[in-house]
Amino acid sequence: MNAPQTSSRWQFWIDRGGTFTDVVGKRPDGSLVTHKLLSENPEQYRDAAVAGIRHLLGLQPGEPVTPDLVECVKMGTTVATNALLERKGEPTLLVTTKGFKDALRIAYQRRPRLFDRQIVLPELLYERVIEACERVGGHGEMVEPLDEAHLRERLWAAYDAGLR
Repeated sequence: MNAPQTSSRWQFWIDRGGTFTDVVGKRPDGSLVTHKLLSENPEQYRDAAVAGIRHLLGLQPGEPVTPDLVECVKMGTTVATNALLERKGEPTLLVTTKGFKDALRIAYQRRPRLFDRQIVLPELLYERVIEACERVGGHGEMVEPLDEAHLRERLWAAYDAGLR
């Protein structure tokens, strides 16, 4: 049986939310430590993830985090998802396969009040849809390759219209 591999450097996993940032650090000896801090605190730090790493490493604010100390940093965030769901930030563009433009609007066709005369649909998360000329088969095979030039042209038009 092989002995577990150890590293001479720290490993970090970070979850950056809209309010708090959680940092989990794995020391070179394999033990785990955690730190929770505000995601936004401009009086104390510019970046919560870096501030959390510095804290766990025992570094002072502004002191560099050098590669000889850190093996890896893996980070996930809900900030973009929250901004999308809360309708904050830039308008969103959806790119989908040609023929599926209305798939998210149609959704599952659930209508809990089937006999209502006026159907109120939920607001869509995107402002505009671009249909990409391409097709992938049911088993993942390429049926029609992506027309990159056509898609690029449509994306630039959306960009010129203010979608970022």
